[in-house]
Amino acid sequence: MKRKLTAAETLSVTSMLFGLFFGAGNLIFPAFMGQAAGRNMLPALLGFLISGVGLPLLAVAALAMTHSNGLQELSGKVGKGYAYFFTCALYLTIGPFFAIPRCFTVPFETGVVPILPQGASPRLALFLFTLFFFALMLWFSLRPGKILVWVGKLLNPLFLLVFAWIMGTALLHPMGGVSSVEPAADYLAAPLAKGILEGYNTMDALAGLAFGIVVVNVITSLGVKEPGDVAACTVRAGAFACLLMALIYAVTVIAGAQSRNVYPPAENGGAALSVIARHYFPGAGAYLFAAMIFFACLKTAVGLITSCSETFDKMFPNALSYRKWVVLFSVASLAFANVGLTGIIQLSIPVLMMLYPLAMTLIILSLTEKHFRAEPLVYRLVTGVTLVCACVDFMAALPEGMRGALHLDALVGFFQRLLPFSALGLGWVCPAVLAFAAALLIRRAKP
Repeated sequence: MKRKLTAAETLSVTSMLFGLFFGAGNLIFPAFMGQAAGRNMLPALLGFLISGVGLPLLAVAALAMTHSNGLQELSGKVGKGYAYFFTCALYLTIGPFFAIPRCFTVPFETGVVPILPQGASPRLALFLFTLFFFALMLWFSLRPGKILVWVGKLLNPLFLLVFAWIMGTALLHPMGGVSSVEPAADYLAAPLAKGILEGYNTMDALAGLAFGIVVVNVITSLGVKEPGDVAACTVRAGAFACLLMALIYAVTVIAGAQSRNVYPPAENGGAALSVIARHYFPGAGAYLFAAMIFFACLKTAVGLITSCSETFDKMFPNALSYRKWVVLFSVASLAFANVGLTGIIQLSIPVLMMLYPLAMTLIILSLTEKHFRAEPLVYRLVTGVTLVCACVDFMAALPEGMRGALHLDALVGFFQRLLPFSALGLGWVCPAVLAFAAALLIRRAKP
């Protein structure tokens, strides 16, 4: 029986996993953070790598090492009802509600709009682009058995080729040093914490929980069947993919910070990358950037549609077939894309502030469960306490006008004064640690 993948197979699976992870947010947020962090880019980058690279790797490892058949089974350690709630909330967030619509809007607003002919109708261009993107995404997603080929061997290499061309040039011919670049206000006092929160926006820790089962299925299809061997291959591919992500994040942050020597801060990370590409490749730079961002977003959208559809097909076997879920999620993503990039980001932040703490505690508990024998009490107490704190973070991240209209300011202020690190968006950490300790004490006190 086959015990491990060949070097070529490991490379293909690594490329596929990286391709699934690395989409719109993985490019625009580190570039924007580099510009904003300036001379404090190193601690900000470290924080970004913790949440944007370390957590996704741990998420993939959690699914592999616990031999869980997907996120529903993993979160079912808390309870059956919670498993349905968390699985649906996570997949809809990284799927048709936020992440996939962002894959539509980022390449259009940052890649296509700057190269539109003068006098062209933005509305007509958006319609034609989203229709083209929708058709490609749907065509690839309806053939899930070929995802290793589509993403790992076609779309991802195309993206890496264009990215290496642009960013390699930026590193060889820097616009200047970063020691004199003044950080933005958020990066002056606590750049490490700010970097961690910026890593939330990539949604990769959530995606790691979603994509883990896709990787497991591909490895199994390649002939590795034993759970322990599958876990080892999954973790190995995840480690290589995350190392590549870390390298690209570092390069993108550095290029963003260096650009401040020549250009003012951009409106968003997409605009920052577009400026960098046009600086080094006058005339052709806008087209190179458009190609890079298009391939990055398309491959991730395909992976998200595939994983969401497979999961909902298994969760609700008597509802819709896989192909119908693909069509439904694709159409929903197309509709939500009309909210616009800025609107999608604003709406997604409160949801991410609620889901990320729940994802992180689930990952950590899964990786350490052998030390408390996967006791349900530990899972439930830690998750329950974290959920309360995460709801506070959700309310705090709501737009100020909405928070005021719902009369939540007093409640949010009370909890932020009560919980350490709340001002940094990490108010859940201390309560979760205390809940874990209390659960262990209660477990040991049981007869």
